[in-house]
Amino acid sequence: MITLLLIFFPLVAGLLLLFVKGPQVKTLALGAAILEFAIAVFALGHFHQDATTQFEWNYAWVQSLGITFHVGIDGISMLLVLLTTFLVPVIILTSFKTEHKNPSAFYSLILIMQMALVGVFVSLDGFLFYVFWELALIPIYFICLLWGGEDRARITFKFFVYTLAGSLFMLGGLIYLYLHTPGGHSFDIAALYSAGQSLDVVHQGYVFWAMFIAFAVKMPVFPFHTWQPDTYTTAPTQGTMMLSGIMLKMGTFGVIRWLLPLAPLGVEKYANLAIGLAVFGVVYASCIAIVQKDFKRLIAYSSIAHVGLIAAGILSMNTQGVQGAMIQMLSHGVNVVGLFFIVDLIQKRTNTREIAALGGIRNVNPQFAFLFLIVLLGSVALPLTNGFVGEFLLLNGVYQFNPWMAGFAGLSVILGAVYMLRSYQSIMLGETNGITSSFAPLEKSEKAVLLIICAAIIVFGVFPKPLTDIVSPAVDQLLAGLRVALGH
Repeated sequence: MITLLLIFFPLVAGLLLLFVKGPQVKTLALGAAILEFAIAVFALGHFHQDATTQFEWNYAWVQSLGITFHVGIDGISMLLVLLTTFLVPVIILTSFKTEHKNPSAFYSLILIMQMALVGVFVSLDGFLFYVFWELALIPIYFICLLWGGEDRARITFKFFVYTLAGSLFMLGGLIYLYLHTPGGHSFDIAALYSAGQSLDVVHQGYVFWAMFIAFAVKMPVFPFHTWQPDTYTTAPTQGTMMLSGIMLKMGTFGVIRWLLPLAPLGVEKYANLAIGLAVFGVVYASCIAIVQKDFKRLIAYSSIAHVGLIAAGILSMNTQGVQGAMIQMLSHGVNVVGLFFIVDLIQKRTNTREIAALGGIRNVNPQFAFLFLIVLLGSVALPLTNGFVGEFLLLNGVYQFNPWMAGFAGLSVILGAVYMLRSYQSIMLGETNGITSSFAPLEKSEKAVLLIICAAIIVFGVFPKPLTDIVSPAVDQLLAGLRVALGH
């Protein structure tokens, strides 16, 4: 029942918000999101840290087609449910000093999107997974279309077409496996695993590319990334946070939960190519980030680099790579929400995101400069911050797969420090100018958001063991099953 509550509570709350008018809609949306986080924490308190799937609910949905409403939580999904339910109230809190047209619809769409995201992470039926996957696209499409910036209609349409086309590849792969399930057609995850692993390497290769393309578009991985920078830059701040902080994790989660067990021989055959694309994307996106003049666009390209490393770690199919990917998913979600919020704060106070037009903000607001620095250091993976733990494990995992690829992937550490520290220097240090001399102090809600994010960066950087304890048994079981399937 806990899993059903996690799925349907934000849906009900979001629908009820449509009937609320006035300024209290923000407070009610925040209250609903905090309650959803409390439910997730309650689930964590009753979660046994082993490899079993818990809080299961399995209902015959369309029995004639073998479709079930089968949901449950293991360590892998628990970490992402916690990330989702933690970030949504933070994202809502970032909007407290922003006025949106039709706020009831805006906050309703955020909560409905949260429902779909949680559904993706807890689905144990392939068709149900696809339904939630598509449902998550609808709210963010309208958030970007109705509250986005300049040229939002064209950019949002491109985003919608890209992700929808990728999803169709996944649907094709799932249907192909469904037709090969033993003992009667079924979309249940265990039946699909058996079907996939029963195929020869050629047919597993077909499944691999069908699923990989869908997940690569969502993350995104080079060369499926071209929708991302424009969409992140044009979307309203809260929409960008939902996309970068949570929604892209659908892709990385999909690779772990679905792609690896469905087509292990296909992954083994094409791992060099797929990891090569991911590593190339890391260096490519980092180099483009260095030359960006718009700070929000710089963060968008940095996100491509971080996710490329996560994808490479997963596809290396070893313990360090997959565990590092799980930890980095959580760390990246927290850090990128903090960075996009900092962009929003700067833009509100200066009416610009141009890095060269800023400078000297530390002189007028040292508190903001200090909090910004902590978020930045987490992003560049300084030891004792949350970004270091996952990045170290990821590079270790890729190194075990191929030392040369790890060497190129490791350039992300150097290049990330270049573009992040240089942008901090240009924006925060030096002398103030006419734009930055009157930089306003932080409001209480703004300060609260940054303090929450900075606390998470430091706590999970110094003490990551609670996160690894949650995810390690499920990852170990997954990789053990892959070794059996591969005959290793």
